[in-house]
Amino acid sequence: MNVRLATTIAAVLAVVAFGYAAWAGVSWYGNAHGDTAGYAGQRDEALMAGQVGINNFLTLDYRKVDEDLNRWLSSSTGELRSEIDKDRESRKKQLVDAKTITTSKVLGAAVTELDDRSGKAKVIAVVESTVTPEGGEAVRKVNRYVTELTRTEDGWKLSQLGPLRAGGV
Repeated sequence: MNVRLATTIAAVLAVVAFGYAAWAGVSWYGNAHGDTAGYAGQRDEALMAGQVGINNFLTLDYRKVDEDLNRWLSSSTGELRSEIDKDRESRKKQLVDAKTITTSKVLGAAVTELDDRSGKAKVIAVVESTVTPEGGEAVRKVNRYVTELTRTEDGWKLSQLGPLRAGGV
């Protein structure tokens, strides 16, 4: 191979390598500092808040009802929070009378909708719960839930929570 051809090939490869490096750098910077990163961050925050909120609502101990109800209130907003606050005493009586301890664990969850501009999100989750009545055998069950979240000054909070019916969200 002659020197002139080798020099030309080396120059072309250098230009291609420089072009690729420039493109990769600009792409990385755009992804790290653009709307995509902010949207992904909001999605991750909503998912985490949804998982924690669902777990808070589905973990109950009749011996510490006030603590559990306070956890419900701190995880909720809007009508859901108002409903809990309004019916607090009757809920407390129901939970104490039931004499059960329920421990729950979110097995998996996903954000199915996110509108970061309006501060609304929807999360679905699969939850394993173990219900132990006083003096009885523990019963394990797995259920699916859907929750709507609203972004507040204090972060994402549950605004609705219910079972996920067969057929989707």
